[in-house]
Amino acid sequence: MICNSTFSALMIPMAALSIFAATPAEARNGFRFVVTPKGEDARVVRDGLRLYSLARDLRNRAKVDQRGTGNGAAVSQSGSGNWSGIFQRGSGHSATVTQNGNNNSFGIFQFGRNQNTTAVQEGNGNVGLVFEGGW
Repeated sequence: MICNSTFSALMIPMAALSIFAATPAEARNGFRFVVTPKGEDARVVRDGLRLYSLARDLRNRAKVDQRGTGNGAAVSQSGSGNWSGIFQRGSGHSATVTQNGNNNSFGIFQFGRNQNTTAVQEGNGNVGLVFEGGW
């Protein structure tokens, strides 16, 4: 079984690599890293997210994990083989993942305060991650 520290150890290098795809936190105090891998990198991220879901016994392929106050999340999936996860720590976060198609994977990791993210995946085999934090 994969423990949380193993998952964290796997995610840290991906977060470091995501610096190259960093986008500014629009008109707010915070940061955002967006990762949209392609090819073999996309397969590795997709497999990592699915291994995490197996380790956490997530059979429905969607996970919302919130700690703090005033957080909101929504997941909408149509198709098959899709996986999404929204992980929020802190307060005032909002996140939505919409997936239409097959074999899509997306993870949103929000920390701190008042972050708002919407992700839409259309088509098949899309992969993405967002890491963001605010103060």
